[in-house]
Amino acid sequence: MKLLTNEILKAFEKQGYTGDKEPENVKIICKFFNPSGAGTWFATEYNKEEGVFFGYVVLHENELGYFSLEELENYRDPRFGIGIERDKWFSIGEYTLKQIMDKESS
Repeated sequence: MKLLTNEILKAFEKQGYTGDKEPENVKIICKFFNPSGAGTWFATEYNKEEGVFFGYVVLHENELGYFSLEELENYRDPRFGIGIERDKWFSIGEYTLKQIMDKESS
């Protein structure tokens, strides 16, 4: 599965830098997940030149941070060989960062 589409890239460009915005004003652009285990990544920013996202990561702990497209693309579950997928049913901008953080921390 292709993790980034032109539509998603345009949404990241439109949103731009979010560091100076409150979580309720930051849209989640896309969601990635591990279909065979732990790990969900909610991306709010993407630096195309560096191939790095910023967003909310639910893995061992829930935290805001950076993660790379290369890491997501290269990961393969050792048991099943399945990689990280993009949630194709997740609508761009449907949720704010605050909504996701509140939901995932409860």
